Order: sequence, then structure tokens, then C-alpha cells
Amino acid sequence: MSDTSYVPGLENIIASETSISYLDVEKEEIVLRGYDLMELAEQVSYVDIVHLLLLGKLPNFDERSALEGELVAQYALPSNIYAIIGMLPKDANMMDVLRTGISALASFDIELEDRTKEVNDRKAIRLLAKVPQIVANGYRVVNGMPIVEPRNDLSYTANFLYMITGNVPSKLEEKLFDQSLIVYSEHEMPNSTFAARVIASTLSDMYGALTGGVASLKGTLHGGANEAVMNLLLEAGSEAGVEASFMSKLANKERIMGFGHRVYMRKADPRALLMKEALSTLSDQRGQHKLFKMCVLGEEIVRREKNLYPNLDYYAAPVYHLLGIPIPLFTPVFLAARTVGICAHVIEQHENNRLFRPRVRYNGPRNLHSKRLLEQGGEADEDGSIVK
Repeated sequence: MSDTSYVPGLENIIASETSISYLDVEKEEIVLRGYDLMELAEQVSYVDIVHLLLLGKLPNFDERSALEGELVAQYALPSNIYAIIGMLPKDANMMDVLRTGISALASFDIELEDRTKEVNDRKAIRLLAKVPQIVANGYRVVNGMPIVEPRNDLSYTANFLYMITGNVPSKLEEKLFDQSLIVYSEHEMPNSTFAARVIASTLSDMYGALTGGVASLKGTLHGGANEAVMNLLLEAGSEAGVEASFMSKLANKERIMGFGHRVYMRKADPRALLMKEALSTLSDQRGQHKLFKMCVLGEEIVRREKNLYPNLDYYAAPVYHLLGIPIPLFTPVFLAARTVGICAHVIEQHENNRLFRPRVRYNGPRNLHSKRLLEQGGEADEDGSIVK
């Protein structure tokens, strides 16, 4: 007898086995291949995370240098990609720009149809080298700004931020941006990763799976919260404005973006705590404490009124703002950081594949008969009776 149980949104349903990551809510720990993500964010670099997620272990110095060299060697982006992006409307959503760029990039990969682990690893490196350019320079092309070519003398993270802002970041800016990329890199099975694995389960290619992940992350119930948070803070303008805005939204039962999480629920998102510390550090360094104070007040209000904690996006947003990243790029940067996690899941899916093919609980009508309808004329109601 088949199991007909139904859980809306597949909440807490185990959809896959993985050795990549796990959210241990009880211990408030995000596990990446056995390591605590928050410990990693304090001690290693994003490139180390790339090595860990794709190759299964943290690199030594030589392995890290070799990986960085591979990324630099793959920086070259087909010029036609920018030509394609340049044909998009000037008001195009930057996630649509990113989705288009990644999809177009697939046709330039001569190993596109090879699903072996070794080749998939190479494709993941190529994507990691090129996606930041599509993010940064896609924005520039759409807005009529000059392209900023990648610099081989900068670290992967510094180069990414440099292409976005046009300025070489300080060591502190590089470190805080790197930490943000790490905490965005992988998070078990959110909608975008699940969408990518579903696509990969058909034995579709890595680019197609990642493109599906971009489409998923564009949805406001998944990505976009960091942009919404920043717009809300800028609209509020001050601590008094935050008090008025947040209380008004709560009174009107409106959702305040940046709070709550499907998995963490009533526990703090540990990634938010790291970004809160990053915002504090950056505010001290800049001598600009206004945003930090506004965010802390907003956190206190929502905690008091709704018993909800901030998630990663709430504090990542003002960090990105102070780093000089345009708001329309907040979610594309999120996807660029998550590219390594999605690629790792696609590789794992291809290695031990089972096509996703769930069933449904049907709640529509039954026993309708088109022949009788055609013979008698008229329309059928819900039970199949003819209505003249």
C-alpha cells in the first residue's frame, strides 16, 4: 500500500542523502563536510571552502595556491556573453541578467555533456571563475558603465569586490567580504539547491542546473531579502524611522524581511551573528555607526514583539552597502557565493543519481465525460452534470 501522506512545502521531508552539509538545529551548527561553518568562516578563506566542497578536504598551502591558479586561468569570459547581456533592457532585473549570462555560457563549454566527476569539477571551477564577472560586469553593461577586467594579482575575493566597485579593497574589506561569501556558500537543501538537484537528476548539465538555481533564488521568498532589508533601512533613515516603520509593519501584520527562517524558526541564525560582528567592525573602522544602531534597534523590536531572530540577510545587507556594493547586486552576489555549493550538489547528484519523480495528492473532480458533453452541448459542473 502506497504512502499518501502529504506535507505542504515538503517541510522536514528528507529528499536526499548528502555528505556535503547539514543544519544541526539543536546544536545551532551548520556542518560542511564535518566542519562547523562558523569556525571555518573565522579561520579559512572562501577559496579553501571551494576546495573543501568540491574536492572533499581543506587544502594545504600548495593546494590552495594551485586552486587559485586554476581560477585565474579560467577568468577569460567569451566576449559574446557581454554582447548578449547588452541586448537586455536597461531596467532588467540583475538576477535575470545573471540567469541569461550563465545559460549562454553553457554553449561555450566544450565539455558540457560530460557528467564524470573529473569533468564536472573542471566545469565548477570555470563557473566559479566566470560567475563573479557576469555579476559585476553584467551590472556595468546594463547600466552603460565601463567593464572592469579581472586582475590576476588580487585574491579571488578581492578581485570580485574590485570588479564590482572599481576600487581595490582594503585587507579588512576583503576579509569581511570573504566571510560573507563563506557563510552564503552552502546551506544544505534550500529551494535553489533542491531545484538544481531536481534538474541534475534528469542528467541535465551543470549550467542548466545552476540556471534553475538562479531562477529559484530570484523568488522573493528565497532570495532578495537582503535587498529588501537595505531598502527598508534606507527608507527608515534613522533609529526613530526604524521604530516607526517596524512598529507600523507589525501592526499591519506585514512581513519584515530579514527575520525568521524555515529551519531555524525560534533559534538564532549563527551566520547572522557573524555578519552583525562584521557590521560592527566595519562601522568602527569607518566611524559610521548609524546603520549598525538602526539594525540593532530593529532586531530588538522584532525580538520583543514577535520573538523572531534575524537571519543572515538582515546583517549582510548593511555590510554590503558599506562595502560599496549596489543594492541590485546583493542577491546576485549571494548566488555567486552559493555557486560552489550548488555545483557540489550537482556533482553529488550525478555521481549517485535517482530521478526525482514525486507524486501528488489529487483533489480535483473525477468521472467527467467529454463524450456526453460534446453530444449534449453546454458546460459541465464539478460533478459532471450538464449545465445548459
